[in-house]
Amino acid sequence: MNFSIQSLYNWYRGLLRNPKYRWWVILGTIVYILSPVDIAPDFLPVVGQLDDVLVLTILVTELSGLVIDGWKARKGETNTSTDSNPSDSTVDVDAVSVK
Repeated sequence: MNFSIQSLYNWYRGLLRNPKYRWWVILGTIVYILSPVDIAPDFLPVVGQLDDVLVLTILVTELSGLVIDGWKARKGETNTSTDSNPSDSTVDVDAVSVK
């Protein structure tokens, strides 16, 4: 079994692309923070607080991503109805090397 931090990170980011799972991760991090049961107990000097800080960063990252996505969607809805400039469209071109 080939396990790495990068593969765990890629799995996690792929999981969060689905909005249903994003809400489950947010809910799970809130439950973990409020729960008295931790991976590393809080009475340990550094490690106890470190796991809580890491989970808090996950929570803040996901909540801010959710807010930013909602803001972009709301802003995108107003821009598409008022501004439809044809020069903003993307053109795909197949490149061929010339020798």
